Amino acid sequence: MKIAIIGAGNMGGAVARGLAKGSLVKTSDITVSNPSRGKLEVLKVEFPELNITCENSQAAAGADVVILAVKPWKIQEVIEEIKGSLDYDNQAIASMAGGIGTAQLCTYLDRGDGEYPGVYYLIPNTAIAVMSGMTFMTSVCSTPELDAQMLAMFKEMGDAMLVEERLMDAGMALASCGIAYVMRYIRAAIEGGVELGFYPKQAQEIVVHTVKGAIDLLLENKSNPEAEIDKVTTPGGITIKGLNEMELSGFTSAVIRGLKASR
Repeated sequence: MKIAIIGAGNMGGAVARGLAKGSLVKTSDITVSNPSRGKLEVLKVEFPELNITCENSQAAAGADVVILAVKPWKIQEVIEEIKGSLDYDNQAIASMAGGIGTAQLCTYLDRGDGEYPGVYYLIPNTAIAVMSGMTFMTSVCSTPELDAQMLAMFKEMGDAMLVEERLMDAGMALASCGIAYVMRYIRAAIEGGVELGFYPKQAQEIVVHTVKGAIDLLLENKSNPEAEIDKVTTPGGITIKGLNEMELSGFTSAVIRGLKASR
């Protein structure tokens, strides 16, 4: 499968790196385009077999999947630029521009002949660059076979979920914005560790491994977070005292309110 990624910013670069590290797509079958060459050259140094270009139409021509990794206000302009190079019968278009749904994408792709390519709206997060991403996708004008291929491609870079379009904003809050929220907890815990007497680097090492351990327990045991919490909260113990103090400060409600505000 040949992949074109238009845009080499944070998300475009992350997807390019994830795909290049995987086994489902050959690095030599990935082409990344960007207006300036700086970010392209960085990718080329990391992955010499990667193809780079400053011409979006050149990148799109001949690709099986064209991934649009540009800002929402650039989507229409980029689609107009590459539309003449697209083969609607043999190509799929996937956009990662937040807030631009499939109906709007189809409007931009409309050529007046009633024909459309497979259209995907994707919401990944930046951890896709290290093969630990969480990607949500929804599609129109696609086939079950193409959906399966797209899911497999993004699952190799972490996990992926095909959902109803109404859930895409919620997915963005939980997984895309969610990376920042997890980082904010980690930062707060590091600061707490410093107050408790550790040096900052020591505190970061402790907190990062603790968060990783919590995640690994959930993945390995396929358990509910509350079940794992119960294992370390003895009656009258220090863990339950700490949890209750966090709740008194609004920990759970703050997280839920933050997620709702992200939609």
